[in-house]
Amino acid sequence: MALDRTTKGVLLGFASFAVFSFSDSCVKSIRGGLPPYESAFFGAVFGLSILPFLLRKGDRWIDIVSTTNLPLWLVRFLAYPMGVIGSVTAFTHLSMAEAFVLIFLQPAYITVMSVFFLKERVGYRRWSAVAIGFLGVLIVLRPGLRPLSIGHLGALFAGLGGAVSVVAFRAAGGREKNISLFGAGILGGIIVCGLLSFPHFRPPSVDQWVKLAGYGLLAAVANVLTMSAARQAPAAYIGPTQYSQMIWAVVLGYILFGDGVDLPMVAGIVLIVASGLLTLIRENVRGTTLPPSVGGERHVAAALVSEAGDAGR
Repeated sequence: MALDRTTKGVLLGFASFAVFSFSDSCVKSIRGGLPPYESAFFGAVFGLSILPFLLRKGDRWIDIVSTTNLPLWLVRFLAYPMGVIGSVTAFTHLSMAEAFVLIFLQPAYITVMSVFFLKERVGYRRWSAVAIGFLGVLIVLRPGLRPLSIGHLGALFAGLGGAVSVVAFRAAGGREKNISLFGAGILGGIIVCGLLSFPHFRPPSVDQWVKLAGYGLLAAVANVLTMSAARQAPAAYIGPTQYSQMIWAVVLGYILFGDGVDLPMVAGIVLIVASGLLTLIRENVRGTTLPPSVGGERHVAAALVSEAGDAGR
């Protein structure tokens, strides 16, 4: 029996976030053997493989650096490396579940920034979702009860970098080409992370090359799957599939890295996932699509979801 388009889109959404999780496990398996900005640099280089999938009829490669709004292009250029360096740092120093639960605070960041930079009106329901999300973070972090690490800061910056990009995408509206939307981020990842890597560059070992390739190429595949999902189903249906990453984080973290999950972590996961889902529901009611993705390298395809969906239907 043939599947309808919406079901196909949702299944592709689940598949894309499963692939993202395996991508993250690749960079985590390097275990800090390379500086995070160097891993982020090579991830961006391998991520160039997605570019052919973003080209549309009439697009040129030079359109990567073309823009209708240079300040917003520069914001995306800088936000991408901030997010991806943060996510690599988080996965290096934290369990996958703890890194994800903090990165998933991104919808709360978007809500707050949308008020100040996009002048959006936010009602009590969305503010309640933000409050629930931050409460979940406090439960996970337990400040004063356990030491915090650079990994926690990295996770917060990963969510913040993704949120800044999403707000910039919204501000640009539909005026930018896909290739330009992605080009700003990928060039930022290569140039900024490359400059940071140059003074203390460590040549990767054969094993690290394999893991870096897995990190970048799997992320590119996952981005393509995310956009394919958006061509089949409304983004409102695809958005919630991102939270399946928490399952993958727990499973992969336990099998590959021996990570466990305690009761406060479970409570924090529940609250932050609830916060994100409430935000998605309210965005759908208001007719504003919230890109269904988080983290450094994945926020590009996430921000293209609604446009890809419109083009495919």
